Amino acid sequence: MSFATIFREAMVALARNRVRSALTMLGIIMGVAAFICVVAVGDAGSNRVQEQLDNVGDNMIWVEAGSRARSGVRIGSRGIKTLTVGDARAVVEQIPSIKSASPNVDGHIQVIYENQNWGTHYRGVSPEYFDIRRWEVRLGSAFTQDDLDRNAAVCVLGQTVATNLFGDDDPIGKTINISAVPFKVIGVTQAKGFSSTGWDQDDFVMMPLTTVQKRITGTEWLDDIFFSARSRADMPQTTRQIEALLRERHHLRAGEDDDFNIRTPEELIRAQLAAAQIFTLLLGSAASLSLLVGGIGIMNIMLISVTERTREIGLRLAVGATEQQIQAQFLTEAVLMSLLGGALGILTGVIGSILLRNTLHWEMQLSPGTMMIAGLFSAAVGIFFGFYPARKASLLDPIEGLRYE
Repeated sequence: MSFATIFREAMVALARNRVRSALTMLGIIMGVAAFICVVAVGDAGSNRVQEQLDNVGDNMIWVEAGSRARSGVRIGSRGIKTLTVGDARAVVEQIPSIKSASPNVDGHIQVIYENQNWGTHYRGVSPEYFDIRRWEVRLGSAFTQDDLDRNAAVCVLGQTVATNLFGDDDPIGKTINISAVPFKVIGVTQAKGFSSTGWDQDDFVMMPLTTVQKRITGTEWLDDIFFSARSRADMPQTTRQIEALLRERHHLRAGEDDDFNIRTPEELIRAQLAAAQIFTLLLGSAASLSLLVGGIGIMNIMLISVTERTREIGLRLAVGATEQQIQAQFLTEAVLMSLLGGALGILTGVIGSILLRNTLHWEMQLSPGTMMIAGLFSAAVGIFFGFYPARKASLLDPIEGLRYE
């Protein structure tokens, strides 16, 4: 008996019991559809976290003016004014694994343009900041080292500030007032949107560090220094080297608390990414349980089918069919049910994902790989749960089969 004949006989057997076959496939359909929808939600969340990881910076190490205990009192973050531009230069010069650095001062400020004003966050930085934090300038250009050396009154706006001050007008070349100082707008950054904590990453004004220190704050100390390591693998050791160097420069004795905080935001976001991926795996595993339930349904129906068709099996064996052919026929029926159920489940899952995205506005990330896994898993379920009934049918005694009423 050829495979074509076995396949045709399996299709005839399934068509003969359409309702029972459809109900059996329903478990596979719902299992595959649930798996696709759940993984699509999880993948969307993981991709969102991955985007945050890409936006956080170029192997960024963030040194913040921190706090240390004095007489039992712990001063708050940025309460100590010991972080300087000299610290940034020393780290770049003495630690080979550091690629670049950008000193930073920041705070809240009111920005005015004609009759419009907007309360926002300012940053005084060096030109390296744009590469370290991976900020792209959408309009105009970033300020240069020459602007830094000349204390130039120029600024780059975040998209939120540009929209609230200028609306749809082109802000490049316009003059805004910051602390009664006129600043020329030379650039607008590409929007990054909200962070995972709900902070608007586009609500800021960036200016040359020296300009901010001399024209706005009147200070020489820094709030932060942003470093970029040459490679991600170097970051743990580089962080320890920065800590040791800054402690030496700040003359901190052994056992004395740091007067700065070193952070690597990438580690936090990677932890979020790992958590999102584990959550997706757990949801996918839970959804795949319905596929196992569907497989058990296939096995039960096939066992019933073997019992109902005992006489047919005995007759086939009596006229020369081999055990392998009988086993192949029943196994083909089980696999066909699982494959048809898997195909319909993939279609249902795609439609369900689109409906969830359009009606409930959930973020969904469909991928061909997920659909392929779901389809292969449904086929594996058919083979696994169809083998026992097929094996039972092939071992039937022909004489007992012919006697069966």
